Amino acid sequence: EDYVNHYYPEPSLVKSDSELQAWWEEVRTTGHGDKKDEPWRPILSTPEDLVQTLTTIIWVASGHHAAVNFGQYPYAGYFPNRPTIARTKMPSEDPTDDEWELFLDNPESVLLHCFPSQIQ
Repeated sequence: EDYVNHYYPEPSLVKSDSELQAWWEEVRTTGHGDKKDEPWRPILSTPEDLVQTLTTIIWVASGHHAAVNFGQYPYAGYFPNRPTIARTKMPSEDPTDDEWELFLDNPESVLLHCFPSQIQ
């Protein structure tokens, strides 16, 4: 807020800043053309509007992004949790005694056998 108020001490300066208005027009019409006519889209006409808009952009690009995406690694970053395709059941699903013994002896080999080879 202090930063915006430093550069825009008068409310009319936001509305008259042609470069700022061109940037906001591009964000609205090109960046999110599908939402350009939504009534909830802010109009940058005061420093308060600019502060609210910048706060939202910073939040979405930082804290929100981290909260939504960083928790995915334990699931999506470890391949056996989400293979793109498996040819057979995972070794822990209804194994026979022989399959279970083989799995206990060499779990990596049994697990890799479930997935297609690089050639496939």
